[in-house]
Amino acid sequence: MNSGAADGLARPARAASTSAAMPPRVVVADTDPHSDAPRWLQFLWRTLSPRHVFTLAFVLLLPLVASPFILYQVAAQALVLGLIALSLSFLAGYGGMVSLAQMSVAGMAGYAVSVLGASGTEISLGWHWGLVVPLAVLTAVLCSTLIGWLSVRTDGIYTIMITLAIGVAFYYLALQNYTVFNGFQGFQKVYPPQVLGVNWRDPLPFYFLSLFSAMAGYLFIKWLVRTPFGIALQGTRDNARRMNSLGFNVTAHRVAAYAVSGLLAGVGGVLFVWYNGLISPGSVGTGWLINLLVIAVLGGMKHPIGAFLGAIVFVLLQTFAIDVIDRERFNLVIGGVFLAIVLFSPDGLLGLWAKLRSRFGPNQVVTSTTRRPP
Repeated sequence: MNSGAADGLARPARAASTSAAMPPRVVVADTDPHSDAPRWLQFLWRTLSPRHVFTLAFVLLLPLVASPFILYQVAAQALVLGLIALSLSFLAGYGGMVSLAQMSVAGMAGYAVSVLGASGTEISLGWHWGLVVPLAVLTAVLCSTLIGWLSVRTDGIYTIMITLAIGVAFYYLALQNYTVFNGFQGFQKVYPPQVLGVNWRDPLPFYFLSLFSAMAGYLFIKWLVRTPFGIALQGTRDNARRMNSLGFNVTAHRVAAYAVSGLLAGVGGVLFVWYNGLISPGSVGTGWLINLLVIAVLGGMKHPIGAFLGAIVFVLLQTFAIDVIDRERFNLVIGGVFLAIVLFSPDGLLGLWAKLRSRFGPNQVVTSTTRRPP
C-alpha cells in the first residue's frame, strides 16, 4: 500500500515536471480574410501584387493619353504577339520544350478564320463568326497537339529541328496550295465582325479586345502552373526520368502542354489576322518563326509576363527603328539586341532587371528568429 501510494504521488509529480518543461502549445488562428472567398478570388488575391495593379492601371488609362497610331500599331500589336509568344514561353519555361512551330499554329488558326469566315476571295465559306472563331481555335489546339505528339519524344536540338521542319512544311503548303490556302496571295479583307454595333477593328475596341485576351492568357498560365498538372510539368522539365519512375506519364503531360500552347497561339492567331486584315504564306514564314523566338527570349522565358515585355521591345524597334536606320537593316538591329541579351542575361530583360536590383538595390538585413537555449 505504501509503495502504491508513493507511486501515486510520484506520477503526478513527474507529470507536473514534464508539463512544466514543455512549452505551452500556441494555436494560431487563420487571419486570412479571404479564406471563405471563392477559389478564383483567392487566386487573384495571392497572385496580384502592387506592380500588377500599377500595370493594370497603366494599360487601362493608356487610351486617354495615347494616339490611335500608338494604341493600334504598337500597343495592340504587342499584346497580340505577346499572347502568341506566351505559348512558346509556357512550353520552354515550364515544360523545357522549345518549339519553333508556334507561329505556324497561330497561322493555322488565322487561315481557318479566313477559309471558314468572310474574306475578299471566293474560296471563303462565309460562316458566322460565332462558329468560325471556336473552330479556328479548335483547329490550332488539334494541330498543336499533333505537333506535340510527334516531337515530345525527343529533347534539345532534335525538338527544335522537328518543330522547325513542321513550320517550314506548313509555309510551303500554304504557298503552293491554291485550293484551300489560295497560294501566294492568301486572303485579303479578313476583318473582325461588328458585334453590338461596334467596329472591332477600330483602334480603341481592338485594343481592349487584345488587352482582355492577353490578360486572360496571362492569368490562365499563372493559375495553371500552380495546379498539380503544372507542378508535374515542371517536374518533367527538371528530371523526366525521375517523374516517370514516380508513376507520371511524361509523354501525356508534354502533349497536354502542347495543347495548352495551341489554345494560346490559336487565340493570338485569330487576333493577328484581324489586326493585319489579311494572311498570306509570308505571315507564317521562317522569318516570323524566328521573330517569335526572339520575342520570347528578349523578355525571359521563365516568366509569363516576359513574353509581353519582349513583344513591346520588338514592336517598338520594328516601328521606330526605320527612322534611324534603313528598313532593310532592321533584322541587324534585332539580331544585335538579341545577341546582347543572350550574352549578358540568359533570362532576358527580366533577368537583367533582377541582376541590377540585386547589385544596386538596398541591402536586406536577415535576422534569425531562433532562440538560443538558456
